[in-house]
Amino acid sequence: MTSLLPGPGPTSVGERLDPRHRRPLVLVAVLGGAAAALSTLLVCLAAGVVGWFLADAGAHGTPRDGLRVGALGWLLAHGSGIHVSGVTVTVVPLGLTALAAWAVWRVGHRVGDSVSGHGPDADRIADGERDWTVASATAAFAGGYVAVAMITLRLAETPQTAPSVARVLAWCLLLCLTSGLVSIAVGSGRAAIWAAMLPPSARAAGATCLRVLGAYLAVAAVAFLVALVTDFGTAVNVMSRLHTDAGDTTVYTALTASVTPNAVLFSASYLLGPGFTVGAGTLVSPTLVQLGPLPMFPLLAALPDSGPTPVWTVYLLALAPLVAAVAAARSQHRNPTLRWEEGLLRGCAGGVAAGVLLALLTTVAGGAVGPGRLRAVGPDSFDVLVHAVTAFGIGGLVGGLVMTWWQRRTARRATGDGALDSDA
Repeated sequence: MTSLLPGPGPTSVGERLDPRHRRPLVLVAVLGGAAAALSTLLVCLAAGVVGWFLADAGAHGTPRDGLRVGALGWLLAHGSGIHVSGVTVTVVPLGLTALAAWAVWRVGHRVGDSVSGHGPDADRIADGERDWTVASATAAFAGGYVAVAMITLRLAETPQTAPSVARVLAWCLLLCLTSGLVSIAVGSGRAAIWAAMLPPSARAAGATCLRVLGAYLAVAAVAFLVALVTDFGTAVNVMSRLHTDAGDTTVYTALTASVTPNAVLFSASYLLGPGFTVGAGTLVSPTLVQLGPLPMFPLLAALPDSGPTPVWTVYLLALAPLVAAVAAARSQHRNPTLRWEEGLLRGCAGGVAAGVLLALLTTVAGGAVGPGRLRAVGPDSFDVLVHAVTAFGIGGLVGGLVMTWWQRRTARRATGDGALDSDA
């Protein structure tokens, strides 16, 4: 909402007095949080019922069982973990989590727009007056979201499944304090005001961070898809050995799609060098592949063969700094600078921040997926942090400096050879 941004007096005042932007803050935010939770919960419940019917045409169990499965899937996407036949499963299907985060963003943005007329205007905020609009709305939003999650947990849990209350609470708060808070700030116009107060270099470094992280995840996704397609016959063979009919195959495919983002993060860790484990005592990396018996899961067809790795896989380690350099250069191309220190700071700081964010994402990519050694599956987040900060930081620095050189060279040609001497 732009009602708080500086503009002509009468228009700005008129927007702030518009009742559409001064709705009851607590009520709107609580209802918004509940709506965000229910939107994805209802999708999961519907998927659970459809899956129950497709699995055996309703020959076993009741629709209530399908609803419970859908609710447990929604809780699993919020980090609950469950027990299946006495086996603990803690891996989070990040596809469903991303869907929940998107719903929080969309609803949170509308909540922010609805309450944007509360609190001081842009001039008073710039003068240092405290504004609790975003904080209050986020707290109420989180309250509505958590309430739906706790009710769902109480209705869906059984002594056999035993989802974790603490983990669900923590994940719900995490979603609301990241995607929810930012979307409310953007929708209410506060984000634009706060961003205007930041130094230009900080804003540019933030843009570089997002561009580096997005570009690298895109490359990791392409690498994963190439690996999967290369050995797609193995994935098809796995499905055939499961002896699934059309309904079971549809359900299994949907479940597989829900963990595809996890596989992309595994691929990102692989390309960085640390790799990941598929059970205790295993390792999949560009320099070493050591595997044990694997469960029958189609996405595992993307894994390389166990044993010595080809010589060319070592060169994959160059992808991370190269992607960071290109992304940093493209980011600076959109926001030019002619100062060497500015280009260095933007690229290096943005790359380091992207490395930290990637490490945080990998902390939730793995977990327990079965008994025994399968209780340890996923990347080592600390190793990812060290490698990502180093690779992205160096790549971002190089990209920033190269683009600064190019922009200085272009400016010198346009203005004369001596025009930039004072900036050197």
